[in-house]
Amino acid sequence: METQTLDIGADALRKAISNLDSDYLPSDDEEFMNERQQEFFRGLLIAWKKSILSESETTLASLQNGPLMAPDLADRASSETDWALELRTRDRQRKLIAKIDAALRRIDEGEYGYCQVTGEPISLGRLRARPIATMTLEAQERHERNERISRDD
Repeated sequence: METQTLDIGADALRKAISNLDSDYLPSDDEEFMNERQQEFFRGLLIAWKKSILSESETTLASLQNGPLMAPDLADRASSETDWALELRTRDRQRKLIAKIDAALRRIDEGEYGYCQVTGEPISLGRLRARPIATMTLEAQERHERNERISRDD
């Protein structure tokens, strides 16, 4: 169950990509973040969000059933662990949807696809793999290195 919980966003993204109606894939041969690319990523983000919301309905249905009140302590502990994992999954979904909404706002504002640190274009490959990316790969790596150094201090 833990692996499934950690991959929920990736699974939903793969499902969203496979459900896109268009055969179009953004290319480096065209102007960066032209209208067609923006519409592609808008569609991808919306499909991803719908997929996550659809998956969350299952989680909510499970939560509404409540924890198992088994007389056996082992069964009860197992049930409560499952319950905690479901809640954690739901929280991750909520945070991911907020990031998707922020990416959709960046598209509307003409800022999508550009690094928030350097202002440089984020590669199309990175955006297809992680449509909510806000930094180039290099800027993200620098950020993570600095974060690690700060934690070690």
